[in-house]
Amino acid sequence: MHFLALTDEKGRLIWISAARPGRTHDITAARHDHVLAHLRAAGLGALADLGFRGLDNDVRDPVIVTGFHASRTHKLTPGQKEANRVLAIGRAPVEHGFAHLKNWRTLTKLRTDPAHATRLLRALLILTNLEVNR
Repeated sequence: MHFLALTDEKGRLIWISAARPGRTHDITAARHDHVLAHLRAAGLGALADLGFRGLDNDVRDPVIVTGFHASRTHKLTPGQKEANRVLAIGRAPVEHGFAHLKNWRTLTKLRTDPAHATRLLRALLILTNLEVNR
């Protein structure tokens, strides 16, 4: 199962996408949900992992910020490494938000229709926020 989620800067879950098959790529799911257009319309930005590289190619006004990718033939410059480090620090609360959602063990064994999974995910979003904000 694959889903996208948005958190605020403190890691509180705000939105969860519809569930899709696990083979769905992050960029495909984001394009299907029009995440970029919704963020731009709201005047918001997002910090994302490397799975979203290539989604937002607007150099002048980026909405989604991703890190730099290194390979065997392309080493990162010290500036790129520092940018990745700063991005990782900013994304840490986001990962904590995902971790709170993943505490629900029912997600590890979930084998159902994506429509049922979507309803379950949205219910878990509410329960997670109630649990975390207590």
